[in-house]
Amino acid sequence: MAADPLNVRFVATDELVWQGEAASVLVRTVEGDIGILANHEPLMAVLVPHGAEVVSVDGVRYIIAIDSGFLSVFNNHVSVISAFGELADTISVDEARVELAAMHLKVQSAEAIESEVRLYRRLQAQVKAGEKYGELVKKNR
Repeated sequence: MAADPLNVRFVATDELVWQGEAASVLVRTVEGDIGILANHEPLMAVLVPHGAEVVSVDGVRYIIAIDSGFLSVFNNHVSVISAFGELADTISVDEARVELAAMHLKVQSAEAIESEVRLYRRLQAQVKAGEKYGELVKKNR
């Protein structure tokens, strides 16, 4: 008998990024990567910029850029809430890398203002998600 599906929602400040039934979710917390399968124990965690991964019940793999945020797991409901979220197949990794490199010194030297730090985290997430998506595409060829 197949396990119950996860009811998953990725929500950004201004939009619903992805929603559906999934077999698994993989996210990166401040303590490391965590995989969520059906009937996972209740959990709340803080997320860092990364490329989250969702495998839908029909086996389709989605990569989603998350700039930080929170994860909630309860009763097969998984919510990822972040200021920014974007499906990796819409990201220009080269553009994100260029912008990230241009901001790196300013952010690392603590000269960046809050909005620049938020943009920097968003760009980090885009690069990580875009690279992960690129690896997935190569693997499936």
